[in-house]
Amino acid sequence: MQAEHRIRRLLRVTGLVQGVGFRPTVYRLALERGLSGFVYNDAAGVGIELEGAPEAVGGFAEALRKDCPPLARIDSITQSALPPKGEAGFRIVESRGGAVTTAITPDAATCLECARDMFTPGNRRYRYAFTNCTHCGPRFTITRALPYDRPQTSMASFRMCPACEAEYRDPLDRRFHAQPNACPECGPHLELWSADGERIACGDVIERALALIRGGSILAVKGLGGFHLVCDAENAAAVARLRERKKRSEKPLAVMAGSVASARCLVELSELEEKTLRSRARPIVLARKKPGCDERLPGIAPGLSELGVMLPYTPLHLLFFHEAAGRPEGVEWLERSIPLVLVMTSANPGGEPLVIGNREALRRLSSIADYLLVHNRDILIRCDDSVVRVVAGAPRMVRRARGYTPEAVPLAFGGRPVLATGPWLKSTACLTRGGEAFLSQHIGDLSNASSCRALELAVEHLERLLEIKPETVAHDLHPDFFSTQLALRLERERGIARYAVQHHRAHIAAVMAEHRIGSNALGLALDGVGLGTDGSAWGGELLVVSPAGFERRAHLLPLPLPGGDRAAREPWRMAASVLWALGRSDEIAQRFPSMPGSGAMARLIENPRLTGRTTSMGRLFDAASALLGLCLEQRDEATAAMRLESAAAGAAPQAAGKAWEIAPDGTLSLLPLFERLLEVPHDPEALAQASADFHEGLAQALAHWLLETGASNLPVCFGGGCFLNRRLTVRLIELLEARGIRPLLPSRVPPGDGGVALGQAWCALMAQREGVPGPGDVLQTGASFVQNQSR
Repeated sequence: MQAEHRIRRLLRVTGLVQGVGFRPTVYRLALERGLSGFVYNDAAGVGIELEGAPEAVGGFAEALRKDCPPLARIDSITQSALPPKGEAGFRIVESRGGAVTTAITPDAATCLECARDMFTPGNRRYRYAFTNCTHCGPRFTITRALPYDRPQTSMASFRMCPACEAEYRDPLDRRFHAQPNACPECGPHLELWSADGERIACGDVIERALALIRGGSILAVKGLGGFHLVCDAENAAAVARLRERKKRSEKPLAVMAGSVASARCLVELSELEEKTLRSRARPIVLARKKPGCDERLPGIAPGLSELGVMLPYTPLHLLFFHEAAGRPEGVEWLERSIPLVLVMTSANPGGEPLVIGNREALRRLSSIADYLLVHNRDILIRCDDSVVRVVAGAPRMVRRARGYTPEAVPLAFGGRPVLATGPWLKSTACLTRGGEAFLSQHIGDLSNASSCRALELAVEHLERLLEIKPETVAHDLHPDFFSTQLALRLERERGIARYAVQHHRAHIAAVMAEHRIGSNALGLALDGVGLGTDGSAWGGELLVVSPAGFERRAHLLPLPLPGGDRAAREPWRMAASVLWALGRSDEIAQRFPSMPGSGAMARLIENPRLTGRTTSMGRLFDAASALLGLCLEQRDEATAAMRLESAAAGAAPQAAGKAWEIAPDGTLSLLPLFERLLEVPHDPEALAQASADFHEGLAQALAHWLLETGASNLPVCFGGGCFLNRRLTVRLIELLEARGIRPLLPSRVPPGDGGVALGQAWCALMAQREGVPGPGDVLQTGASFVQNQSR
């Protein structure tokens, strides 16, 4: 081709474009189109120089978008003209340096082609537990720093054999530059240990491990982002023993089914729930149980209408089900029902961080597990399973971790980098870089030194991975939270600005950030608790959030909070509070005769020095659950609310008229709704009806409250953990959409406390843009608050 018929262009591609097979895709497309040039990674993303026929060069960007690799995400492609060089051939060249502006992709479930390799007899990776390629496998959990190259990962110590090296160097191979690439000759391997660390000699490790599980043993199994505790979900004795050893008496356990067909034997799956279950993130999906599920899986999720189920997402998981299925050839068996359901619960005893190391597992798990199934590839970053519930037509994050972290949330604008240290419950951190916000994996509750250290390590890892040093640190208003103390320490040690954000403002700001709202918004925040600027426990708030701050437009009627944080663990106390507010305190002792102190509860409530007040919607769910006898005490957060929602499953609400009052100042009282619960018979049908009616009355009340008190032309945002209640949220949205209001909910981050760090960061960025100086929200002078108020 003559030079005048050739053009040359530089294409710059940003997004998730490194370590995902992007350069091989560019290489293949360039060869198909007869183009010359080269492609390279650098800190900004991917650069491509193309030369050839104008139509081939001109159509390349569109072809690249259509043929984007499965794990990649293209955010932008910019083009600029270059003079032709007349070179021949197309090359993949070495990575180039510079300031990091790209990111690493989350860990991804094993792809079908790797599964096919594993289950094809004669393939050199037949039944190999560490099979992966460019389109699947570990990323985030094995990476120390960018660029994502093998020396920066925990695979650095495994030298590839000649066969793996050839795949790694071949641009047309599926494993080209797959950093964890390995095979049985050169890669990690499994070992089975006794609880005291003695290696158990056996022919096939998976065969022996599954036999132990089917025999009733509990295994600690090293996975992708940490260890799981595993047992046979259909073995009631093994499940009970696991609960006793882990001291997890009531919280539901997640299970792993071998296929969608297997999962459908346990739960009802909508099209969207199935799509989420199959996604490359492979989260735990909360889905409605089928009849007979509890009988088949005794003790897994007692008293609840939903089950948390997930599919195998690592080669190791697949091998368990392959063994259970009789070692079939190929991958067609993955669409059939498989006779095995495994409990797959996080190995974090005592609410501490997830166990990730082999020796750590011996130290912390040997009192729970009978055996340990370990391997010699280090997990560098702990990352728990993500949990998702489909609510109001979209997957909503309950817990954001493996499969989603550290993918960025794109923002409407950027600014100087902000680190947000998050809340106390369901802690995460957030670091901004330009117009992107990167949330850490789920850390958990900051109730022990190990979890606090895990938050510090997550912050350090984000800063190292992104090569960003924050210039502002945002934090919760509560001075006693470790996350707040961490922010104050960073302010002091680094000399950076800090910005305090009230908890419910942060909930609404997280929704604003995800939906790219940088101006005012009206927010309904419903959760368990957050410290208010007046020093009291808030949790049912109607706010107008602006770049400069927020206005508390209205709130729920404050009710006594007897015992402070203890009321969150003992829902009967909030039921007593409601009875007192209704003028029926003489009924407290007779309704709760088995509860210590019930006879003196009225006096406790009436003593203002001992009992504060709360506007918490979460505590109202607790009160309703206790009044109906569903949950008087809870060891795990939200048990009472989940039982209340589960009780309503299958019941249609009955129209019963208005059951709320709105005061002239906008305060919403739900006491009339509670009065209807006081005479409900304690039989299953009546309880189901009462729960359905309670949810309906609550949705009606909130809709009227929003319309009467918060009506405006502003976007309406819903934030707070109560919006994970599907029944309430769906009905409230229906009522508002009928009046022309379309509320916004988060889906990239949890509506609960797991999304608070994003909201904190967004508030700080908006304040930067508006030139509003810190320190942000402040407690009123003389405000008092309950120490360590955490729920």
